Amino acid sequence: MTLSSTGVFDASAPWRLSEQVSLRDEAFGALAYHHGNRRLVFLKSRELVILVRSLDAYENVDEAIASTLPQALRDQYVKALSSLASSEIIHER
Repeated sequence: MTLSSTGVFDASAPWRLSEQVSLRDEAFGALAYHHGNRRLVFLKSRELVILVRSLDAYENVDEAIASTLPQALRDQYVKALSSLASSEIIHER
């Protein structure tokens, strides 16, 4: 499952990078390739790449964001993670 049954991204839930996804670092951030659905997704900042790679280390997304990014950017990164969940790049643990 990628999103809640209501289709809303839950930042209070634990998430992780999908096992079927490869990340390739690029100057702008990274390319994420999902080997299952063959989607190619651009992660457009180094901060987003760091956040996605670190999701496993935290109890939930809110904790990961609070530990790695300024709180003023929270909504921006929750929106980005929601998009990554819709693309199956990340999923709930």
